[in-house]
Amino acid sequence: MRSAAVFGCSGHRLTADERAFFRDARPWGFILFRRNVDGPDQVRALTQALRETIDDPDAPVLVDQEGGRVQRLGPPHWSRYPPANAYLKAANDPLAARELARLGGRLMAHDLRAVGITVDCAPVLDAPVPGAHDIIGDRAFADSPAGLIPLARAQAEGLMAGGVLPVIKHMPGHGRAFADSHKDLPVVETPLEDLEAWDFPPFRALSDMPMAMTAHVVFTAIDAKRPATVSKKAVRLMREGLGFSGLILTDDLSMQALSGSLAERAAAAMKAGCDIALHCNGDMGEMRQVAGAVGRLKGASKARAEAALARIVREVEPLDVEAARARFEAMLAGKLEAQRGPDVGEAQS
Repeated sequence: MRSAAVFGCSGHRLTADERAFFRDARPWGFILFRRNVDGPDQVRALTQALRETIDDPDAPVLVDQEGGRVQRLGPPHWSRYPPANAYLKAANDPLAARELARLGGRLMAHDLRAVGITVDCAPVLDAPVPGAHDIIGDRAFADSPAGLIPLARAQAEGLMAGGVLPVIKHMPGHGRAFADSHKDLPVVETPLEDLEAWDFPPFRALSDMPMAMTAHVVFTAIDAKRPATVSKKAVRLMREGLGFSGLILTDDLSMQALSGSLAERAAAAMKAGCDIALHCNGDMGEMRQVAGAVGRLKGASKARAEAALARIVREVEPLDVEAARARFEAMLAGKLEAQRGPDVGEAQS
């Protein structure tokens, strides 16, 4: 059986200790960061090596590839993608912005799938409020839920059409946090009715997506004591209030918003109802703690994990990559109107 965890690794190639640990821990999947990325051949070899350690050619390999500030694969080997808020700024109207966001997602999927990455931790569904910390900022597609929902869905659809699963984040919302959860614990004291009107709608609108990531944020209207990642009340709201039936991953357990040892954090997240514990920094001692605390992936969580992976398309949507990338760049530059017909190109990616 597999453990209910996703782990990172330390560099461009697996060490002997990492190979041995992954063989023993058998995590559900893996995640790559910039420290793991050199060039296409190297990344392809790394994703293959990770899967070989657990003898599963279909094990998910994740990455954060949003564009803008959050892009792990970039120049000179991969295109630079814009931040989420660039799509609406570049387009003449919301329909054009939606085409642009979908095309961006489809091109990202092409890049990722080619090197063995099958899950992208995007799109961001957080709806920012004035004065909030800029940890979200330009990562938000728009400055309102109504504006961001169609663009986030478009990016997710583009990713899925290219054989890559999206992960909506950060549930139930990080847009009004006044602190960076990588460094501090944000506490949101907004009344529930305001959260219902602003923060929650994007997650309800995309509740059909296969995977979601939690927010390390305290919402006093939901649970005054615990961040959403380790709160039974918050996870229950995600399931029952937001209607999300897919796989719930924690945000990175090594972030400073959480307290306690890594084992305590992982155990608390599992007790709260999260399906998968995410640990990203590749620290072997911390990974051992997490592996010892999460237990095996079983029951409803295992079923949700299998259902999520079953949504990876085996035959990707046809794409003329060169023509699509040219169109994408032209639309971003405001030099091309949106088309109303099918996507450009017939050649397989």
